[in-house]
Amino acid sequence: MSGAGGARRARWSELRAELGAAGFRPSRRLGQNFLLDDNLCRALVRDAGVEPGDFVLEVGCGLGFLTAHLCDAGARVLAVEVDPRLLELARREVGDDVGVRWLGADALAGKHRLGEELAAALPTAGPWRVVANLPYSISAPLLCLLAERELPPTTMSVLLQREVAERIVASPGEPDWGLLSIRLQVLYDARLGRTAAPALFWPRPRVESACVHLALRPAIPDAEQRRELAALAGGLLGRRRQGVGRVLGDLVGSRAAAEEALAAEGIDPRARAETLPLASLAALARSVAWRGKKLR
Repeated sequence: MSGAGGARRARWSELRAELGAAGFRPSRRLGQNFLLDDNLCRALVRDAGVEPGDFVLEVGCGLGFLTAHLCDAGARVLAVEVDPRLLELARREVGDDVGVRWLGADALAGKHRLGEELAAALPTAGPWRVVANLPYSISAPLLCLLAERELPPTTMSVLLQREVAERIVASPGEPDWGLLSIRLQVLYDARLGRTAAPALFWPRPRVESACVHLALRPAIPDAEQRRELAALAGGLLGRRRQGVGRVLGDLVGSRAAAEEALAAEGIDPRARAETLPLASLAALARSVAWRGKKLR
């Protein structure tokens, strides 16, 4: 497969003509922007640290260009594609004898649940990775749902809209810091990777893309603690620019209980929630829960 890059580029005009003859038009609703640059595909796989034998989930395999490079690296790939026409072309281009399981299915069954076929196909033991050029339309909810599985991926290296990438890696006090940052960073170390210009895709998106690399932390909160954190952060960040003491008092229905919880964690009630470090938010969520308070 390693010598197939030139052949894939030469085949692109044929593939595009075949797609047109089949009546295929890229869907903006589905976030279909296909990465065609062979060098970037190769670099993404290298940056993700994929090694022979790794189980890799690729959502939105499209025409299989990135899939082929994952196979070159020796990965066992679960390639997911919702459009059967694309899946058939990708399968034909990559081949059936290279360690790929092809899954024609929707990755999501709504914003809060993975598609049943995808969920059933994911590993239940051992490390696994996500490497993908994610459809823009599903990137944020999909990453959160994968991260919050009982067995989350060890790493995720994904190409997505740069605006979303910057929200994921944002720090407290920055404008992009929000619930998406918190839900992923409580589980993962996050860093920004390569950027990708619109010219590297077909059709060209109207925005720049960027790669985010997520590496699972050695120690992570349990599911209940993460739910408490998300509920608290969502409530607090919904009223930015207000002091955390006032907002928390409204959320728990008691200003005194709020001040007690804040004092226990050494948090100034005049501080704004968006400036609090993640560790402080997590500690505050535990403190509120320990006091038996439910958020309104």
